[in-house]
Amino acid sequence: MLCKMLSAAISTIAFGWATIAAPALAAGIGEHDMLGSIEKCAWGQTKDGQTAHLYTLTNKNGMTMRVTNFGCIIVSLAAPDRDGKYADVVLGYDRLEDYLEDTRHFGCVVGRCANRIAGSKFSLDGKTYELTVNRPPNHLHGGLKAFDRVVWDAEGIIRDGAVGLKFHYLSKDGEEGYPGNLDVTMYYWLTETNDLRIEYSATTDKPTPINLTNHSYFNLAGAGNGDVLGHELMLAANRFTPVDAGLIPTGELRQVADTPFDFTKPTAIGARVDEDDQQLKYGGGYDHNFVFSRWDGKLRRAATVYEPKTGRFVEVLTTEPGVQFYCGNFLDGSDIGKGGKPYERRFAFCLETQHFPDSPNKPQFPSCILRPGEEYRHVTVYRFSAR
Repeated sequence: MLCKMLSAAISTIAFGWATIAAPALAAGIGEHDMLGSIEKCAWGQTKDGQTAHLYTLTNKNGMTMRVTNFGCIIVSLAAPDRDGKYADVVLGYDRLEDYLEDTRHFGCVVGRCANRIAGSKFSLDGKTYELTVNRPPNHLHGGLKAFDRVVWDAEGIIRDGAVGLKFHYLSKDGEEGYPGNLDVTMYYWLTETNDLRIEYSATTDKPTPINLTNHSYFNLAGAGNGDVLGHELMLAANRFTPVDAGLIPTGELRQVADTPFDFTKPTAIGARVDEDDQQLKYGGGYDHNFVFSRWDGKLRRAATVYEPKTGRFVEVLTTEPGVQFYCGNFLDGSDIGKGGKPYERRFAFCLETQHFPDSPNKPQFPSCILRPGEEYRHVTVYRFSAR
């Protein structure tokens, strides 16, 4: 692979075939202050002949993240344990070709609307819109060729103690059935404090629903290194949205107290996952949206996860009102991941910060409708440490 390096150690930086000048650096940073680096490599071609690139971001601590501009997929994320040993903590593949066939949504951005929309349709301002049916009879994660299946424009940035990538994509009017030209910009930042910070923004020329999230599968013991049932999870949520047999929310906001869904105190993921509970049977375990208790649109702590054997700890902060907690119930060993490791059932968890599933059809849920003249904004931080 042909690779190019962007480094904060110089004032004018070659990046791919372009040049990024000094303003990409934080003001006042001297040429001897090494903030980190970004490497760009050609990684292969999509089925329609577009070149996808793989970017390797390294912060000043040595934490690394690999990302491709195909679907904004986080391919790997190496985080330290309590002894300073790094391990890749996200599931995924070694080759682009495997991502082109992936049905699990490993590591990608999903949109326009994350999660399920009932009956693959919604009504807005008196008009009904028919969406692509990709989980019959429902619509899931934006459709067949959604945000996770396209090549985004990307550029590397080093700024304010962080290495990052800026992504851009124009989702055209009618794509997968959605109205309006939706102009989306995203940033992935790897900071000097070992934060993965994701920033989303978008504008539209017609009213449209939007609900973006990242779909990384985490295992804090290392990708492919056993199940996550011993991971200790805390969710700052006193309610969740029950689902029907098709995993569509019923519209109820149910209290988690005295149910297997109570993670208001750190609790092992596996402690109650197989209890005789109808909601757990519908999802094969946890695959539900949790409602944050203090949502006001500000960046707040939403969840924590601790892995006792390695000491790795992640804190999740978000501006969103909910999170889809999924514990890998549908993984079955058929996906052969990085290093040839099969991903078995419950080998990972997802914490997909979001508006609630099927929000366009549930007026009692927080609205996810974006209108012309408004700007969609969403920030989520995954803060890694060890103890």
